[in-house]
Amino acid sequence: MKQTLIALVEDKPGVLNRVASLFRRRNFNIESLAVGHSETPGISRMTIVTDEEEALRRNVVRQNLLKLINVIEVDDVTDQPVVVRETALIKVRADATKRAEIMNITDIYRARIVDVATESLIVEITGDADKIASMADMLRPFGIIEMARTGALAMTRGVVTPRDPASYAKYAAKVGQ
Repeated sequence: MKQTLIALVEDKPGVLNRVASLFRRRNFNIESLAVGHSETPGISRMTIVTDEEEALRRNVVRQNLLKLINVIEVDDVTDQPVVVRETALIKVRADATKRAEIMNITDIYRARIVDVATESLIVEITGDADKIASMADMLRPFGIIEMARTGALAMTRGVVTPRDPASYAKYAAKVGQ
């Protein structure tokens, strides 16, 4: 079963290395890791997807990640209602005779062409991992030159927040000073 974690961490050098090293030391595979700035200056948001057993993942979250310096909050949103999206750029061989067919596939997947060259196109697609894999399968016969994927981003649905707003607000106020 895949586990999705959302971690709020201080935006400082070395934090990503500490988090990744924790998983490495325990020989856990990180299937996807996406990190970026959050809505609060000085705080970054990590979305981590792993494939570990229930007992192991609870141990990693509660006992280990929260002990790391610079980690503010960690929430396991695996069993919560979440929106999970990934983005991919796919460069495909496309001479003039194949462009129309590739454009039709792009339209079906609600993707878009972001670059056109004489012998290739770059397609951008956003969706869940299955949608991206499906589109890659459809484009493979044309010849995929290269592909880059962002990794999963997750956010709880509705007004549900994955963290305790009171503790987060205290930290946000401290960082804002």
